[in-house]
Amino acid sequence: MTSSRRAESAQDRLLDQRIPQVVDAVNGVIRGKPEVVHQSVLALLAGGHLLIEDVPGVGKTTLGRALACAIGGEFRRVQFTSDLLPADILGVNVFDSSAKSFLFRPGPVFCHVLLADEINRTTPRTQSALLQAMEEHQVTLDGTTHPLPDPFFVIATQNPLEHHGTYPLPESQMDRFLMRVSMGYPHREAERELIADQSGSHPLDRMTAVLAPSRLSEARQHVKQVRMDDSLLDYLLRVVERTRGHADLSIGASPRASLSLSRAARAAAYLAQRDFVVPDDIKSLVLPVLAHRLLPREPTADPAADRDQVRGVLVELLEDVRVPL
Repeated sequence: MTSSRRAESAQDRLLDQRIPQVVDAVNGVIRGKPEVVHQSVLALLAGGHLLIEDVPGVGKTTLGRALACAIGGEFRRVQFTSDLLPADILGVNVFDSSAKSFLFRPGPVFCHVLLADEINRTTPRTQSALLQAMEEHQVTLDGTTHPLPDPFFVIATQNPLEHHGTYPLPESQMDRFLMRVSMGYPHREAERELIADQSGSHPLDRMTAVLAPSRLSEARQHVKQVRMDDSLLDYLLRVVERTRGHADLSIGASPRASLSLSRAARAAAYLAQRDFVVPDDIKSLVLPVLAHRLLPREPTADPAADRDQVRGVLVELLEDVRVPL
């Protein structure tokens, strides 16, 4: 083995060890929510975006800041309101009289981790502008394309209990998010630790970067190389296909959902320091990856009940579809 090959192999091993350290670092700030932290890092590692539906004050902003700090990236937060315009997020061309030309002033979307707080409180036009940037990883303004930083990760939040003055994301836009999670309230002991930790300095102030953004981009390329056996791919497709035409669902999972579940499963294997996918990688991600993309056949006036109905359908499907051995 040549010296360059040995150096590359050693670098890959170091990268594999540091990715789980991102989870540990964020868990040191977000107390009592290891599953949410794990799924958030998976979404980041898979190259997708994350939707958090929860009430205010449970740590959504802290989660975004902790993820950005762990990867050594730049963090921005935008409070979405009804008067927010696409230019307030993407940026704007400003005429420079001295240069007699227009200069591009980038908006807050030009960062590594963007927290789009209460995304359902802004108009569909502004929502679409952000979601287009999420999909294309670039901003086009007046015919000029500006690439976004790499990696680029969006955490969008919305309060599931408030609906007055909101613009709910349509199904086609919900489908753009790799996962949807809910943080929930911490357990009493975790909340006790949280209060004790913040009696002096905030845990975020003590965080240091585990990775550089460029190393995360390399890790995302390694995720694509994780092997998925044909039997597991067939299993994944059977689960997705069973949502289409299901008696209790009006909208099934799209091909984008299949791709998202495959990417997330590969990221889960990589995070577990494996170069191959196992059935549990897929099963554990079916609900956070698929549930927000589906609609019940007979929706009610209670969105929480609709979500529970969809999750119940997915749980039944997981029990019915045979897992390959």
